[in-house]
Amino acid sequence: PPPARRSRAWSVCLPAPADTETALANELRPILMRLGRELRKETTHLGVTGGQVTLLFVISQNPGIGLGELAERERIATPTASGLIDRLERAQLIARVRSETDRRRVGLTITAAGSRKLAAVRARRNVWLSERLRLLEPAQRAAVEAAVEPLRSLLGDNWD
Repeated sequence: PPPARRSRAWSVCLPAPADTETALANELRPILMRLGRELRKETTHLGVTGGQVTLLFVISQNPGIGLGELAERERIATPTASGLIDRLERAQLIARVRSETDRRRVGLTITAAGSRKLAAVRARRNVWLSERLRLLEPAQRAAVEAAVEPLRSLLGDNWD
C-alpha cells in the first residue's frame, strides 16, 4: 500500500496522492449524477424526456446528422435512437430531410418548434440551478464558479 500523508489543513491521515483522485471521484460522482438527474426532471413538465432533449441539442448543433451517426455519437443503440427520433418527429420538434446529393441519405434537422422547446428547457433548467445557487454562501458560490473550468476540461472537447 502507498504511504499515507498528513494534511496540513486537518489532523487526519489522507491517502497517498494515487488514491486521492479515486476518493475525489467517489465523492463527486454521485453529486454530479444527482444534479444531472434533477436537471433532467425539469424537462418532464415541458413534455419531453431528458434523452429527447439531448438528441434535440445534438441535432441543433449538427444539422443534417444521420440517425446512425447520432446513435453512435450518443452511444445508444440505433433502434433506441430511432424510437426517440420518431417521437420527436411526431411532436414536430425535428424533421427528416433527404439529402440533395444522395437521395438514399436522410438527415435530421431541428424545427422552429424544436428550437423553442430547447430554449424553454434551457430556461427552466437555468431557473432551477439559479435558485439553488442563490442558497449558497458567497464563498461556496465562488468555489462552484472556480470549479466550472476544471470540470469542463474533464470532458475534453465533448462538453457541449
